[in-house]
Amino acid sequence: MKLDRYDLAILRILARDGRITKSRLAEEVNLSISPAWERVRRLEESGVIRGYRTDVDWTKAFAGSRIVVEVALARHTAHDMRRFEERVSAASEVTQCYATGGGVDYVLHVVARDIDHYQRFIDALLTDELGIEKYFTYVVTKVVKGVPEGVPEWED
Repeated sequence: MKLDRYDLAILRILARDGRITKSRLAEEVNLSISPAWERVRRLEESGVIRGYRTDVDWTKAFAGSRIVVEVALARHTAHDMRRFEERVSAASEVTQCYATGGGVDYVLHVVARDIDHYQRFIDALLTDELGIEKYFTYVVTKVVKGVPEGVPEWED
């Protein structure tokens, strides 16, 4: 699907504010309401827009810990990777999981009530024998830049 400057502008705006009104969106991209909303519908139907979500600041919702975890698997078979991915996809503690190339296989963003909760979560992953060879834990001390603020401003 070829995206033009209007489509990219719409995506940037919706990534920043998924609750924007039709008229405000049209005004910001300099189109009338019908063409702007038709573009949104087309982006949704094509799968470019996968859905609308609420960006929850979990640190305000409860006194929790954010942790970034790098995971390397012992084996890289399709079965082993699928089993690991299914397990972390089902884990409520994991807010994001990225398969990566390079020195580690996965990078996880984990939210836990406290460090003890996190350690029990990791222990459960190890007990489940998912083929984790090694993992590295990084406790987040401050969010410098988050996803909604980090929507790229690429040119066409």
